[in-house]
Amino acid sequence: MTLNNLQPAKGSVKTQGKRVGRGQGSGKGGTATRGHKGAKSRSGYSRKVGFEGGQMPLQRRVPKFGFTNINRKEYVGVNLHKLQELVDNNKIKDTVTLDVLIENRLAGKNDLVKILGDGELKAKLNVTVHKYTATAKAAIEKAGGSAETL
Repeated sequence: MTLNNLQPAKGSVKTQGKRVGRGQGSGKGGTATRGHKGAKSRSGYSRKVGFEGGQMPLQRRVPKFGFTNINRKEYVGVNLHKLQELVDNNKIKDTVTLDVLIENRLAGKNDLVKILGDGELKAKLNVTVHKYTATAKAAIEKAGGSAETL
């Protein structure tokens, strides 16, 4: 090792960014790479969200319609064939509650559950959830079970 081959450790020295606005001699003086005039050339410029250079922004071009009911209740639907599948796989015996559905990942712990009438139910089940469709309730009672509302 001699004085002519000394160099800093790899990665310890970062290259400097380009120095702009330091006089004409630097080649980056005058406009300091910002071009001529306009908002972007000024100091303190910050673009507004959604601003499209004076063109009507997309958010304002697209028409608004409809409305969202803030009191709407979302129900998680569970079909009868899913309940029959659980019976066939010996996951449930004769009672279906919210806890059983959560255990089998058919609903979350904060969900409202509605039993839907798709598929057929052969097993006699006592079901206790928030809501039923008319066909689902009829099918559960036809199979000899009961449909109670939470």
